Amino acid sequence: MYNIFNSPNWIKKYDLSFTKTADVPEGVFTEINQKLDVLQTGKPLVSIVIAAWNEEVNIIRNIASLADLATKVPLEIIVVNNNSTDATQQTLDKLNIKSYFQKIQGCGPARQMGMENARGKYILLADADCIYPQHWLDDMLAVLSSPDTVCVYGRYSFIPEPGFPRWKLAMLEKMKDAIAALRHVKRPYLNAFGISMGYIREYGMKVGYVMVNVRGEDGRLCFDLMQFGKVRQLKRNRSRAWTAPRTLQRDGSFGQALLSRISIESKKLLSLLTPHKPHDTKKI
Repeated sequence: MYNIFNSPNWIKKYDLSFTKTADVPEGVFTEINQKLDVLQTGKPLVSIVIAAWNEEVNIIRNIASLADLATKVPLEIIVVNNNSTDATQQTLDKLNIKSYFQKIQGCGPARQMGMENARGKYILLADADCIYPQHWLDDMLAVLSSPDTVCVYGRYSFIPEPGFPRWKLAMLEKMKDAIAALRHVKRPYLNAFGISMGYIREYGMKVGYVMVNVRGEDGRLCFDLMQFGKVRQLKRNRSRAWTAPRTLQRDGSFGQALLSRISIESKKLLSLLTPHKPHDTKKI
């Protein structure tokens, strides 16, 4: 249930009060791994690919939520350690998932490595610092497997923190969703974020990610995928990914974050009415 005043109750179970992997009881990993062993069976149809840079505790919350997915779809979870300098690798070694190390900094190189090692027909991208609801995979796959579809993206919401109350965050999300609807008409790839995005691996391998550290590698991939099919949006609120408001906090207060985004989107508004001309997405 989407609530403008509170986060969903199910999120609370992933609120670990630890700052270091070394402080996390072994029982936490045991419980998660038992679920992962049941979830990851057979030849995967879906590969969930996650890039992680210095997320030693966040990745535990992330994998714990994915371990609770309510699905019968065969899947695998792949985490690519993107040259972390903290204990991210030690955390990954304690979890029953596949992990790889990518020394080239950037989500593009990390996700490329994950895709190359994936066995699923479909790739779902998730962020290491996000929490996912139990129906996320099935809802994403229902859209992605529809006729003529090559890519899907979902919505996301913010978990409240001091100075960033839920009602204010919900207001921002409504504005964000409205802009996304406008973008989707001519430039849907601008809505394709790795926080909740999926595509057909065969075509992803043909176009590939940009192999340098640059923001927007997910949208660049989506733009290139459009030659093979349609990009669709998953609008179901029950499938929203949830994340901390770290990107908003970089701007200072909530008011500053809101004004910054209004300013940026206002300047881009007219350009959204026309499709982007073909261009080299790998050129920086």
